Amino acid sequence: MSAGVHYEFHDLGPPAGSFLEDVIAGLSASHKTIPPKYFYDARGSALFDAICELPEYYLTRTELAMLESVGPEIAARVGAGAAVVEYGSGSGRKTAVLMRALRPAAYVAIDIAAEQLRTATSALAAMFPSVRVLALCADYTRALDLSTLEALNAQRRVIFFPGSTIGNFTTEGAFEFLSNAREVAGAGGAMLVGVDLKKDPALLNAAYNDAQGVTAAFNLNLLDRMNRELAADFDVASYRHHAYYDESAGRIEMHLVSTRAQHVMIAGRRFDFAAGETIRTEYSYKYSVVEFQALARNAGFATPHCWVDPQKRFAIHYLTVGS
Repeated sequence: MSAGVHYEFHDLGPPAGSFLEDVIAGLSASHKTIPPKYFYDARGSALFDAICELPEYYLTRTELAMLESVGPEIAARVGAGAAVVEYGSGSGRKTAVLMRALRPAAYVAIDIAAEQLRTATSALAAMFPSVRVLALCADYTRALDLSTLEALNAQRRVIFFPGSTIGNFTTEGAFEFLSNAREVAGAGGAMLVGVDLKKDPALLNAAYNDAQGVTAAFNLNLLDRMNRELAADFDVASYRHHAYYDESAGRIEMHLVSTRAQHVMIAGRRFDFAAGETIRTEYSYKYSVVEFQALARNAGFATPHCWVDPQKRFAIHYLTVGS
């Protein structure tokens, strides 16, 4: 790192047992499931970056274009010298756009994927040498105490949560997450949240079932990861990707479907699968503007503004915390 750059990396990642414990708990449930946060090993992160470039996957390019367009308006609302805290920072592409607009005093990135986190945040630190950059390898879905971070002192805190990742929570989980984020933002703080809007189901189904099969590879990589890291013995070729929009629930569901009756061993535990049985790997809830604003207000935020793209596919919500 060059002279004058303010950068720190802290590995607060969950203990090694967490992945195994979550997998065993999820596969022991009556409807098998694995949390989507485990998609993002090195290969999963690379596959997700590839998904973001697909013609069917409008979310990333739409949000990026919106941030470029409304960045000055966001900066006017946030003000100078803020501290930005980003949950699930990923590749940092959207972060760079926001930081060019805001010129914050500090930036704290929190992500579970250590390799990508280190690469992305070190690049951001070099790009913005006047900004104090802290990278925390941690699970942001668990409660985190950031009170001891000196970089967050004496500045207005702005939580940045792009990518419609809020949709991966159930509505109850989203409420809890937003409530925790409000506490981190603190009095006078704010939050920017990217939210995928309800729309034509055909567009949604296409976005999660791309013609090139990249999303399928991303989903199936979760089985490969369990084989690699947990000594599981999944026959990956006997599972297939399945994603669909449940209009009544307002969410995409992503599953891995067992194409035959089989069993899998993980850490000495046996898990039986019937033909057609699934592992749910992701929910992706979609909200109308009104629905999400009601959820945010229930979690204690005010909802002074929302930007929507011209095609009404995506929204960026600006939420605030009272003084």
